[in-house]
Amino acid sequence: MGSDRHYPEESPAHHVTVDPFWVDRTPVTNREFRRFVKATGYITVAEEKPDAKDYPGALPNMLEPGSLVFTPPKYQVDLNDWQQWWRFELGANWRRPYGPKGPRALDEHPVVHIAWRDATAYARWAEKELPTEAEWEFAARGGLDGAEFAWGDELTPDGTHMANTWQGVFPYQNLAQDGYTRTSPVKAFPANGYGLSDMIGNVWEWTTDWYSARHPDAAQKSCCIPVNPRGGSAADSYDSCDGPVRIARKVVKGGSHLCAPNYCRRYRPAARHAQPIDTGMSHVGFRCVIRASVP
Repeated sequence: MGSDRHYPEESPAHHVTVDPFWVDRTPVTNREFRRFVKATGYITVAEEKPDAKDYPGALPNMLEPGSLVFTPPKYQVDLNDWQQWWRFELGANWRRPYGPKGPRALDEHPVVHIAWRDATAYARWAEKELPTEAEWEFAARGGLDGAEFAWGDELTPDGTHMANTWQGVFPYQNLAQDGYTRTSPVKAFPANGYGLSDMIGNVWEWTTDWYSARHPDAAQKSCCIPVNPRGGSAADSYDSCDGPVRIARKVVKGGSHLCAPNYCRRYRPAARHAQPIDTGMSHVGFRCVIRASVP
């Protein structure tokens, strides 16, 4: 689990053990999420008006239902300023991923604009759970222990695109050589060795682990292999740069269609990222697991 060759938060590379589990073959789709909403009347975080007391100093337009939508600039911008390509879009949610004037969500595409609460609500309804980071990474590797990607060590073996990622110069030049500029149908690319689709690219996926800047120190102890690890704690997951609004963060995995060679090379099983639990975006989704009972 993890890697010592890329971003610091992926280290240290270490061994873990996970008990048997079953995992969804694909991210949860709009079709599946619609069934959940129809059965329960559930309203997602992006569809609710935020409570002003939870967001001191927020602009009035940020206290209306909506979500963050990727909006590419027309030229290269400072890659340290994510606000250059993310826009809070009023009325954007899982039904209308790009805002009320945009197209409706497509049935076989992964559901997006999913906050942590939304993913856990669906999982409970489906009588499933969300995966831990260790479970997710084990599944993503598809039986290839230590391989760079979910399919081997080459990003595009023999020129074949194996996942929905970004080709070109992020965030303004999207060559779409893989056939997609946004999300793609969940089975558009080859499955990994475990028969799982979209473990890499398309959308980020929630895990249950609280985010930490590195894997826990216990992972470095040579005497013990962690069993079913659940990394981090809520108290340690905050971003110290958040200012007056501090939101706990969970680990998301897999990268998305916005991951590019010049920015966020996180289209790998070992890669990990911090996602505030109150924030769904146009490239964040999830899949579920069922943990097997061991006699």
